[in-house]
Amino acid sequence: MTDGKTALSELTEISSQVDAAVLFGADGEVVASTLPDTRAKELAASAKALFDEAGRVGAGELSQLEATTADGSLFVVRDGDLLIAASTVAEPTSGLVFYDLKATLRNAAAKPKPKPAAKRKPRAKSSGTS
Repeated sequence: MTDGKTALSELTEISSQVDAAVLFGADGEVVASTLPDTRAKELAASAKALFDEAGRVGAGELSQLEATTADGSLFVVRDGDLLIAASTVAEPTSGLVFYDLKATLRNAAAKPKPKPAAKRKPRAKSSGTS
C-alpha cells in the first residue's frame, strides 16, 4: 500500500471541494487522515456505521454513499477492504468528488514502484605492477 497520507495530500491538492478526509479499513481502523487522531477515529466510526446501515437497505453491495446537509456533504466510498470518508463544502459537484475519492483509494492501494537501482561507477583496474 502506498502512503495513505500521500494519497490524501494529493486529494486535497486536486479537489478544492474536499474539506477533510480519512482513509480507514473495513474494520474501522484509521489508515491516514487530514484530521487530528481523535476526530479521524470519530469520523471513520460514524462513516462506517452510516455506510453499513445504508448497505442494509437495498439489494447488492454498497460501493458509495453521499449524505447532504445545507452546510456540506459527507461522501463515503469503498473499494475492497479500504474506505474513504470525506466532508465537503455545500453543493459539491458529486460526480467529481466521487471520482476523486475513487482515484485516491486506487492510489492508496497501489503497490509502490521500486526505486531504480543506483548505478555503480566502474572500478579503476590495477596495472598489476608494484
